[in-house]
Amino acid sequence: MAAVAEANLPVYEYSHAEVKSAVTGYGRAGKPQVQQMVTALLKLKSGPQEYDASDALAVAICHANSIRYNRAAGRSS
Repeated sequence: MAAVAEANLPVYEYSHAEVKSAVTGYGRAGKPQVQQMVTALLKLKSGPQEYDASDALAVAICHANSIRYNRAAGRSS
């Protein structure tokens, strides 16, 4: 966090439910569902083996969708 602050970079925060909803359409989805949808959305031949990896990719997908939505709505991200 110190490096981010020093570099004056923005920080974004999403709840578990927001991330799960962005990826699966259901805010209470389980890790296997998130992993499966990350694999499908990113068109991966094989999905991430660890839940931590699929969770990180899910957060990235959520953030990308958030930026796209805010730009379409004429808001700053």
